[in-house]
Amino acid sequence: MVSQVLVALALSLVGGLSTSFGECTLVIVNETPNLKMLGLLQGFAAGLMLSISFLDLAHNAINSIGFLKGNLWFFGGVIFFAFIANFIPEPTLAPISKKDEGGKDTLKKQRRQVLFSGIVTAIGISLHNLPEGMAVFLGSMKGLRVGVNLALAIALHNIPEGVAVALPVYFATQSKWQAFKLATLSGLAEPLGVVIVAYLFPSSLSPEILEGLLGSVGGVMAFLTLHEMLPLAFDYAGQKQAIKAVFLGMAFMSASLYFLEISLPQDMSL
Repeated sequence: MVSQVLVALALSLVGGLSTSFGECTLVIVNETPNLKMLGLLQGFAAGLMLSISFLDLAHNAINSIGFLKGNLWFFGGVIFFAFIANFIPEPTLAPISKKDEGGKDTLKKQRRQVLFSGIVTAIGISLHNLPEGMAVFLGSMKGLRVGVNLALAIALHNIPEGVAVALPVYFATQSKWQAFKLATLSGLAEPLGVVIVAYLFPSSLSPEILEGLLGSVGGVMAFLTLHEMLPLAFDYAGQKQAIKAVFLGMAFMSASLYFLEISLPQDMSL
């Protein structure tokens, strides 16, 4: 159990700290990021998520515990995250103008408003990252292959989220360090999710419960993808380009599932 927690923590740190990578891209270019590229990245990550959700987690749950139970667990995860999503602010990557068109007072007020928006976005993304960390932990309990693939998909998804946090904070404070800190803190909620779920669940779960929980994780990932990731990808990259990125992500994940399956030791894979 200890080794599984450590592996899950390491994987969740990769996903969580990718928000910092998103902030670093903003600092390097020192301007509003290319939203089309972020949209394509979001679409690619959506393809990874959908492939994991339907072709791996939900599929294995149905095969292991039956069609009815597998679907009940899956849609239980959907309902759970749909409820959570009602309390999570939507992130935005809309370009921010730095021009002072209304005087210093207007600019100061605008910066306060934008800073508040960045803080709210950081809180929302932190709430997102908690269940994502839990998903990585449960996946790692099933096998390294599942945990690695979840961490990869979540890491790519978190890069645009890091930009969504850092952009308004950087504009409001003119401080790269403040933007970096807030983006990083929002990402660290992911390993916190690992710690929380490690204490909630016993050291050994029955195979049926574990498969059911992984089915629920599939439902959470599917809802997150369709409710939030795809709309952002459509907005920033356009529907046709985003859809191509989605299928590219699905193909990439399918290939990674295959190669990890044949390369990992038998006791570490599904």
